[in-house]
Amino acid sequence: MKYAYVAYTKNKKMVKGQLEANSEEAAANLLGYGGYQVLSLKEVVPFFDREQMFARFSRIKPSEMVMFSRQLALLLESGTDIVTSLELLQDQVTNSSLKKIIAQVISDIRGGSSLSAAISKHPRAFSQLYYRAMAAGEQGGNLEVVLRQMADHIERAALTEKKVRGALMYPLVVIIVAIAVVSMLVTLVLPHFSDLYRAMGSDLPILPRMLIGFSDWAQKYGLYVLIGIIGAFGGITVYIRTATGKYRWDKFMLNVPLIGRINLLNQLSRCCRTISLLFRVGVPLPEIISVTIYSTTNKIIEEALSGVQGDLLRGEGLSRPMSKRKVFLPLMVQMTSVGEETGNLDKTLATVADSYETESADRTSAAVGMIQPVMTIIVGLIVAFVAVALITAMYSIYDQF
Repeated sequence: MKYAYVAYTKNKKMVKGQLEANSEEAAANLLGYGGYQVLSLKEVVPFFDREQMFARFSRIKPSEMVMFSRQLALLLESGTDIVTSLELLQDQVTNSSLKKIIAQVISDIRGGSSLSAAISKHPRAFSQLYYRAMAAGEQGGNLEVVLRQMADHIERAALTEKKVRGALMYPLVVIIVAIAVVSMLVTLVLPHFSDLYRAMGSDLPILPRMLIGFSDWAQKYGLYVLIGIIGAFGGITVYIRTATGKYRWDKFMLNVPLIGRINLLNQLSRCCRTISLLFRVGVPLPEIISVTIYSTTNKIIEEALSGVQGDLLRGEGLSRPMSKRKVFLPLMVQMTSVGEETGNLDKTLATVADSYETESADRTSAAVGMIQPVMTIIVGLIVAFVAVALITAMYSIYDQF
């Protein structure tokens, strides 16, 4: 960051200038070491910061965080101090955004900050779950163990997301191809046949007339329909960004047929993983639920977890408040109860997460398996309808001549 300063030299001469530093405190220290008496020190905020814009849109991949966590754990386990370990990793990191974040973390640690406090300032790279786990690891003296657990957690979550995206890729491609085929038929093929049939002045059967009528309608109003669809999509997107819209959308996504159960399983498995990890490293349950609330992306689950947290603080435990809310499935409630009784909440919820992730993967594969033949049939029927309509029209013309 750049800082503009006004200061006096040892000769009582006023000077102005700018310098680069990681923080305002570091900038003041640099000026002090140079023999300057600082009068004013302000951060320079440019109208357009290209590096900041690039950093905002550049993504730090989960694989990079997994590698960072495992390498840091290995260095700490070998006896290397935290600052030296981070400096070694900074030289190896290829992502420019992550490299700058590590540099700022190093600067904060040298300034007296703990690792967890330093990384908490960079949510783009380190989630709340990550730095809360690091704080627990620092207190328990097992930071390298927590780092490995976080690496496993990030890797497992990324693998689950990759599987879901891979399963949905083929149906998406089929849908795009279907839209492209229909658009080409309506805009390129049918208008030529329509002009030919009109020029001949022949009476056509019902199917060709329907097809030509649809082609004419699409040519005339297609652009307006497209604008309407884009406008509706934009309006829905804006509405979903509001608190009420987000709540209703999340509720719909948990109740919609076929994929509602999949979304619920994914949300609950993420909650189970978060609770399991933080409980294993020794974070208190109220704080665990707070992090879980923050990390969930569904307002319905967030509302339910907030209710559980309130009951937990009143001394009702964890499984009992969960049983009052239908969003938590029976297996999760039962295994939470077993974990509370045995003191193995981390293991029982990890088992639940494995079960839910397996069921989600099976249901996703089944849903995709249903979508594929349905889309193939729809595309086939459209092409067949067009072909039959054109052939019928041709035979009708031959009969009239």
